[in-house]
Amino acid sequence: MPLRAEFPEEGELVVGTVTSIRNFGAFVTLDEYNNREAFIHLSEVATGWVKYIRDHIREGQKIVARVLRIDPAKSQIDLSLKRINDHQRREKTQSWKNEQRAMRLLALVAQGMAIEVDATHALFAEQLVERYGSLFQAFEVASADPKRFQKEGGKAPWVTAFLKVAQENIVPPRVAIMGTLEVSDSSPNGVEHVRQALLEAEKVDPDSIVVQYVGAPRYRVQVAGTQYKQTEELLKKATEAALVSIKAAGGQGNFVRA
Repeated sequence: MPLRAEFPEEGELVVGTVTSIRNFGAFVTLDEYNNREAFIHLSEVATGWVKYIRDHIREGQKIVARVLRIDPAKSQIDLSLKRINDHQRREKTQSWKNEQRAMRLLALVAQGMAIEVDATHALFAEQLVERYGSLFQAFEVASADPKRFQKEGGKAPWVTAFLKVAQENIVPPRVAIMGTLEVSDSSPNGVEHVRQALLEAEKVDPDSIVVQYVGAPRYRVQVAGTQYKQTEELLKKATEAALVSIKAAGGQGNFVRA
């Protein structure tokens, strides 16, 4: 039972499996929509003139296509292979793989709760897709920011089981941001003042913040983390700490975000 609508939307990118090829086009089953059948007309297989359709597509092939038209009354879905670029194809393929993995993890959550996996859909999975955009994104948030997930999920029994599976199976995504810190002090103790200012930046979070020499008076400040907003806040705190320190010592400085 898929965690999505019965039909895709026009313009949506979908993943499918080619089941049958004819001279006039190809029939495809949509992997994300309970193997609902769709059709790719010969004119939508590739740009330019297609002499032999099998030069471009074959039975059993996994494809990414764009939905052109939908007629729910006739259960008819028309697709296009040519109206999608390589970047879109790669992104959609990765997204589909992530959701496949998420469904396997959902089965582990159900197992831990001693319920059928289909029972998790109405219980919490559907609301997680609505809240986070996808089930895989929900697992990523649970792994990277369990406090946030716990707060948003409340005290329902499934939250504990979900967090356990997420933290055991998902490596939180990492983000890295940086900027250039310029600090200088022409006084006799200026070198020491600059060194202290840079130390103040790193002291904000030694495990996440790295200050590198670029060329006096410029220093690169890089911050790594699992949540973009929190990482931005760390960068702001680190650079502010350095600037407060150098200015208090009589020097000067500024920060430019990369």
